Amino acid sequence: MPFAIHVLVLFGTTAVGKTHILERLFAGNNGYKAEVVSADSMQVYKGMDIGTAKPSADLQERLPHHLIDIRTPDQSYNAGDFVHCADEAIAQIAGRGALPVVSGGTGFYLKNFIMGLPEAPPSDEGIRNALKAELREHGMETLAKELAACDPVSAARIHINDAYRLLRALEVFRLTDEPLSSFSMNAGTPRSIYRFLILALKRPREDLYQRINERCSLMFKNGLADEVRSLVSSGYGQSAPGMRAIGYREFFDEHGAIRANIDAVEALAAQHSRNYAKRQMTYFASIPNTVWIRADEETAVTHIQTLLDAWQETRYCIY
Repeated sequence: MPFAIHVLVLFGTTAVGKTHILERLFAGNNGYKAEVVSADSMQVYKGMDIGTAKPSADLQERLPHHLIDIRTPDQSYNAGDFVHCADEAIAQIAGRGALPVVSGGTGFYLKNFIMGLPEAPPSDEGIRNALKAELREHGMETLAKELAACDPVSAARIHINDAYRLLRALEVFRLTDEPLSSFSMNAGTPRSIYRFLILALKRPREDLYQRINERCSLMFKNGLADEVRSLVSSGYGQSAPGMRAIGYREFFDEHGAIRANIDAVEALAAQHSRNYAKRQMTYFASIPNTVWIRADEETAVTHIQTLLDAWQETRYCIY
């Protein structure tokens, strides 16, 4: 059996405290040389710093991070891109003798990284371009009705505003005459090229929601509105993939203009962040072999350190 790279996966909802835990674990002199692979679908975008809560430049200097600032806001980035980029980064990190730490809150990325990508067919450029033209001419609602007719399972999973996944589901059906939902989504076991220690952080809901509200307030105090205006002036409008992130999309009204009432934008962003955290918790429950850690307890770091030490010393993987 070929050598399997040991990978620590540490995830949790927005504002649960992942960055703080990573800093305490790996940015000091604790004996572990580690590098972080970001599993965040929006920290990949350049210029979107405040609203995505990117780690500070100081922390990135002390604890190297990968897959941050690798796209412009008008470029797409999906689970397949993440898994490919993460695999490349991990090989390089392991080659330097460091521990790869995959950390973030985008559950779909994390699960596909751990379990493997879906076995659906590759993209067909001709079909995809035709669908994009239909989208421009007829709109999302028409294509959503078509998907509901040919693949009701996928249609129920995909939000009507999620253009990428909607087009992908229709693309697969037109290419194969089979619904995307009929393809195997993941193998039943983690990928064998890695040996995982999978840890997740949690907090009581009231505590988490309070942290989300405080983080959102701080983002606006730190200039999130100015950051959004700068992005818009650079040509990145409401339709740019990056600008669909929570904390950015709330700035736009139905016509694509910046809303004047910033207080209302802040309240909406906080609400959407709380709703997102709830969805994250539901999705995280589907990631197998996960050890849950209470991030609000004083012993959280010590607990993780103990698990990490045992895993590294005995070469034992928690499955």
